[in-house]
Amino acid sequence: MTSNCQLCPRRCQADRESGRLGFCQAGPRPRVFRWGPHFGEEPPICGDAGSGAVFFSRCTMKCLYCQNSPWSWRGEGRDLEISELTAIFRDLAVKHRCGNWNLVSPTPYLPAVRAALAPLRAEGIRLPVVFNSSGYERAETLCEYRDLCDIALVDLRYANDATALAASCAPGYTAAARAAVKHLWETLGPLDAEEPGRATRGVIVRVLVLPGHADEAIENLGWLAAECSNEVHISVMSQYAPAFEALKTPPFDRVVTEEEYEEVAEAAADFGFEHGWIQGFGSRDASSDLVGENMSAGEGTVGAAP
Repeated sequence: MTSNCQLCPRRCQADRESGRLGFCQAGPRPRVFRWGPHFGEEPPICGDAGSGAVFFSRCTMKCLYCQNSPWSWRGEGRDLEISELTAIFRDLAVKHRCGNWNLVSPTPYLPAVRAALAPLRAEGIRLPVVFNSSGYERAETLCEYRDLCDIALVDLRYANDATALAASCAPGYTAAARAAVKHLWETLGPLDAEEPGRATRGVIVRVLVLPGHADEAIENLGWLAAECSNEVHISVMSQYAPAFEALKTPPFDRVVTEEEYEEVAEAAADFGFEHGWIQGFGSRDASSDLVGENMSAGEGTVGAAP
């Protein structure tokens, strides 16, 4: 897969083994920036021990407002042998007793992740796997790596391809993300637990409200209700804060207004969504240690334990 890479919707056929890298600039070995218990995800994912997050470097998108730019854009992190990645997954399960393995933007490294988990599963060490994604995915890849997705924690961010291209360099985002979400819903179904940290299967769709583009969030909620179900657990987020290149790119250089956010929250209710979470307006001012730009590399807890 890394010598003719077609894992993401770009299908750039990069030959990563020979050094001919694609858009994401991922190499043949998995590059990881940080790992550890994560307490900033939705409640059914975190629990008392946290979600076992592994933050992979390089990304299939390049968002102007990316708060994880040190590793997402610039590729900071360490290239690992498969055995080293296995050791990280082992520590998250055995040492930290996390409730799941949380793969954050793993798409360029899915073959390596599968190989790293294989010996643990052979030993009987098994946790639900959270596929934590921007939504810019190929349904075919998700099908091929079904064993790496028990819980989908997936964004549905744009409803206009022009916005996706300008803000995230993601051509064809809308069709790709909607196909991915629909595939995940049909494959996994509704989230199976409301109790903190106990989810083992299902879908959570995150809707990040972007400044000047609340209409796209509303359009995606309407699509989700009509084409999937309003039984989907949604996570509507007000936490957008301008960062990186967005600081000089209107309208992404400002925060979301309360009026914009209320329009989206009201639309979620109008479309009949009853499961999930609506962030309180102003949540962007919460814990700064959840912001990627503030994280150091290596092993470490993310967010505060309950």
